[in-house]
This record gives sequence, C-alpha cells and structure tokens, in this order.
Amino acid sequence: MKSIHLKNGQMVLLREVVKDDAPELIAYLHKIGGETDFLTFGPGELSVNISDEEAFLEESRNVQNGLIILALVGNEVIGCLQFTGGARSRTRHAGEFGVSVLKNYWNQGIGTAMLYELLEWAKASTIIRKLNLRVRSDNISAVRLYNKFGFVQEGLISREFFISGTFYDSIHMGLNLD
Repeated sequence: MKSIHLKNGQMVLLREVVKDDAPELIAYLHKIGGETDFLTFGPGELSVNISDEEAFLEESRNVQNGLIILALVGNEVIGCLQFTGGARSRTRHAGEFGVSVLKNYWNQGIGTAMLYELLEWAKASTIIRKLNLRVRSDNISAVRLYNKFGFVQEGLISREFFISGTFYDSIHMGLNLD
C-alpha cells in the first residue's frame, strides 16, 4: 500500500486488489466505459457479475506474473492498472497491461503513480522481463506518459478500434527490464 497526494491536494491510496473489491471495481468499469473512447470497451459492453469478478480477482492474486493495482479515494475506485503475464513457460516473462483513471482525476499524477508501482513490482520480480501495452495512436497524453517511463513503439496496428463509424490505429509499445 502506498498513499500519494494529488496535485489537487487529495489523498489517494494505491494498493493491490482484493476479492472484496469486486462490487466497487465493477461499478468503476461501468462508469469509465462511458467516460472515454480510449478503452477497448464502451458503455454497456461489460457484463460481469460479482461472483465471477471475485473469482477473477482471487485468481489474479494467486499468479506470480500478474498484478492489479487500484487507486482509491476513500472506498471509491478512481483508477486501475491490470498487468497479465503469459500463461506458458515460454511467455510468462512478458505481459501486457492497461491503465485507466476516472476523467475527474485526469492529469493529477495517478497514472504515473500506478505505472511506477508496476515497474517497481516487475523489477523486483524474478519472472517479469518485458512489459507491453497497446494505446490508441491519438491518445497523446498516454503515449507521452509511456515514453516518459522508457517505453518504445514496437509496432502500429491499423484500424484496430472501430468507434462510432471511425477506425483508429493502435501503437504497440514495450519496455525491456534487463
């Protein structure tokens, strides 16, 4: 667990997810899906029940190459970072992550803080040697954040997203840890 002060003075708690976070996390995901088009899902596209989410969160805590970090103000989830490593021995050293923050908390340093925690966890790991992500090519703020941490563009996938009749490309980025 780690507490950070936001640029606006609020205190935010960063911690690893637990099974009991399922209801609040589901509420967060439903809310964030309607706040931005930069995610892989939109409003109403997630249909998960509490028991399935609890099982998923419990399973996530029991793998050595996965991590879910929540950013909380009080009991409200305001940000989430999920890293999933490969399932097989040949790919378990690498994984992909996604990060999201409620729109009211953008540009307050939450994404930076969660990404820093991921990097510290991954570097301390005896398993993780490569971090990967996908980001929409027009999400300039996110690309800047990843570049700040040393991520480099490794590919461009055209027309990966189709939102409201428009195609968007995604940039695949990576960071080697050794």
